[in-house]
Amino acid sequence: MIRNFSVIAHIDHGKSTLSDRLLELTGTITKREKGVNAQVLDKLKVERERGITVKAQTASMVHTFEGSRYLLNLIDTPGHVDFAWEVSRSLAACQGALLLVDATQGVQAQSISVYHIARERGLTIIPVLNKIDLPASQPEIIAAQMQSTFGIDPKDVIQISAKTGKGVEKVLEAILTRIPPPRASAEAPLRAFLFDSSYDRYRGVVSLVSVLDGVLRKGDKIASCFTGKKYDITEVGLMHPEEEPTSSLQPGQVGYITCNMKESSEARIGDTLHRVGFPVEPMPGFKPAKAMVYAGIFPVDSNDFIKLEESVKRLALTDRSVEVTRESSTALGQGCRLGFLVVYRDRTAIVSNPTDFPEMVDSGYRVKEILEPVVKASIIVPQEYLGDMMDLCFSYRGEDVDHRFLDSSGSSSRVILTCVLPLSEIVTDFFDKLKSRSSGFASFDYEDAGYKTSNLSKMIFLLNGKPVDALALIVHRSAEQEVGRAWVKKLHKVIPRQIFEVPIQAVIGRRVIARETLSAYRADVTAGLYGGHYERKMKHLNNQKESKKKMKRVGNVDLPQEAFYSILKA
Repeated sequence: MIRNFSVIAHIDHGKSTLSDRLLELTGTITKREKGVNAQVLDKLKVERERGITVKAQTASMVHTFEGSRYLLNLIDTPGHVDFAWEVSRSLAACQGALLLVDATQGVQAQSISVYHIARERGLTIIPVLNKIDLPASQPEIIAAQMQSTFGIDPKDVIQISAKTGKGVEKVLEAILTRIPPPRASAEAPLRAFLFDSSYDRYRGVVSLVSVLDGVLRKGDKIASCFTGKKYDITEVGLMHPEEEPTSSLQPGQVGYITCNMKESSEARIGDTLHRVGFPVEPMPGFKPAKAMVYAGIFPVDSNDFIKLEESVKRLALTDRSVEVTRESSTALGQGCRLGFLVVYRDRTAIVSNPTDFPEMVDSGYRVKEILEPVVKASIIVPQEYLGDMMDLCFSYRGEDVDHRFLDSSGSSSRVILTCVLPLSEIVTDFFDKLKSRSSGFASFDYEDAGYKTSNLSKMIFLLNGKPVDALALIVHRSAEQEVGRAWVKKLHKVIPRQIFEVPIQAVIGRRVIARETLSAYRADVTAGLYGGHYERKMKHLNNQKESKKKMKRVGNVDLPQEAFYSILKA
């Protein structure tokens, strides 16, 4: 009998610690094997250093309960707001989920977001209250919050301490008794859901799959519903929690496969695999990973571009949500673009680079409407910070701002605030200001809400009348003056002085939004004159003046890479 489940919660609510306790309780690992390295499923360096889960992992456990043997497949999920893609694909391989809430912090924004995703997928939810051993825990109050927010009966909430192991046996029992087994048939044609992949330099792509129907064996010939490409299976196995080869993956099981797939781009997350010659209907809802935030990456030394590109491609091999393309800039040289600041669109084109944004002065390009991506944001915060949070949302162009108390009676000290925000407003310093204004108590989550019409313009910067492509920005009309003045002041500070005067301008269309003037070096051309008539000195000064005018007309401004780095750091 098989149970596939996940652990969903806000960051730092104890998902990885609970996973460790379940692995220990089922005898999959021992405390000695675990040693000093906490969180067995946190395998990335950043996960161990920061104590967060970034990449979904899988672990299979065998447990005997009331005379029956069960195979439990735990698909771990991240809890940070930026890893919603990882959460969504992990839940797609499960029939149940543990909703884990910290008894000291209460319900957080990420908990609500992932809960609704799980409910939409029809997963059985098991509510669990963690950290009841801490002096600051308030299990009764937090259970009431869960009832108000999720409609969960407090009697169904399992109270545990994942750190000490108290109550974890009840969680294990609930997994076995409440979560249904996967609906899978051994007689049906092979249908396997691909929900994660990584890259091994010797074996190629290693894919994590959930067998929905049929049996998957070593030597089978399979094909992708999405790409149509065919492969030969070279190895199948379970994650126990490390790779353990087996002869086959049975219906309902979750495990890994390797095949003659050498390019990680071929492993499309959400794809359905089938046996060659026996096509099946793909799993509904498959969408390729869509990058929401992009960034241009350039080497400090242009000679290191090849090294940079190789390093970035290694990253993409183990994270299929990363998109990598080459990018070149006249100011910064050759670089890479990972996944971009924000994707805008008009009625005819998608714009992922501010340089490609249509010019306001281009009469041949008539743009009727500019659309920008927006998100539905959720903020949970103590009541005393509600005013500050609303002001913050409005200052970042928030719309449809609303709030309600977590406790339906209105006596709760915590409220949930919802609004629609432009994605471009939250990818910079929104989260930092949210934490600062709430003294660190606010939790934040968001989900894609499509596109919305917006009054946007392309701002370019001119140095001595010539544009700098690498500094092009897309700004909202309400922020033109503020952004323009701030950036020309930054440029004024970092650009080296020239032997001629340099105007620095922020321009939208034909309008100059802001200007600073970089004064020229002034050489004393009369220093070598001893005595002589006044007209003689003026002749030298006038010659210098005319030479500077000529140089200003034809001169190029020296703008080193260090200037760009200084601007971005400021």
